[in-house]
Amino acid sequence: MQLTAELNTIILYVQNVEKLKSFYTDIFNLTVVEEYESVWALLNAGNAMIGLHKIGDAYLNPEKKAFKFDNNTKIVFQINDDIGEAREYFISKNVAMREIKTFDNYDYWLCDGEDPEGNVFQLKQRK
Repeated sequence: MQLTAELNTIILYVQNVEKLKSFYTDIFNLTVVEEYESVWALLNAGNAMIGLHKIGDAYLNPEKKAFKFDNNTKIVFQINDDIGEAREYFISKNVAMREIKTFDNYDYWLCDGEDPEGNVFQLKQRK
């Protein structure tokens, strides 16, 4: 059997679904496709969906403050807008953003940022 697959959804396990739902709808203008009682939100991100799933209670310590997750996942958003202007807009919204970069013989400008829980995203603009 040869499987034919297409990326449909990336799920992020998060502490606060409402906070991240607001971040991605306000900052990226993503739309909510479905949601359920602050434990699940599905956002339309164009060619794929982003699911926000509340992390299980076993992984949370209610006595500690909210923390940022340390993970190895990066969500990439290709944009048509000027990446410098987009970066400045995000900074004006108090989003942690890194410097714009590129590589030799690479057709894109790149700029990484972090959502409120430390999940890394990248803006990517064709040169």
